[in-house]
Amino acid sequence: MNIQTAGSQPSAKGPEDWFTGTVRIDPLFDRAEPARVSGASVTFEPGARTAWHTHPLGQTLIVTSGLGWVQKEGEAVQEVRPGDVIWFAPGERHWHGASAITAMTHIAIQEKLDGKVVDWMEKVSEEQYRR
Repeated sequence: MNIQTAGSQPSAKGPEDWFTGTVRIDPLFDRAEPARVSGASVTFEPGARTAWHTHPLGQTLIVTSGLGWVQKEGEAVQEVRPGDVIWFAPGERHWHGASAITAMTHIAIQEKLDGKVVDWMEKVSEEQYRR
């Protein structure tokens, strides 16, 4: 058993290459092999969002506060609220973040495949975000 106490890991600013706007990442867990799962709490200030990306083994998001937007490529942007659970299938191109006027926090859970959890792509444009 391992108890990881709250506040034992430092918060990090979301890297500009992967995010637009102000994003804070609070690591929650990153299990060593043979386990593959990792998770973080991610807070997006209004207008902040990820770049387009995929996950080799998929991703689960659990919205914990605020109002967010998520989009799978080729589909409409959808609103998400606290308690909503979103699943992105392996290889599904998508983005997620806060709404234009309200912050949003979610827990992101994903698994590593050969040590990799995400493939980052280009940033979501203002036109794509505002649809």
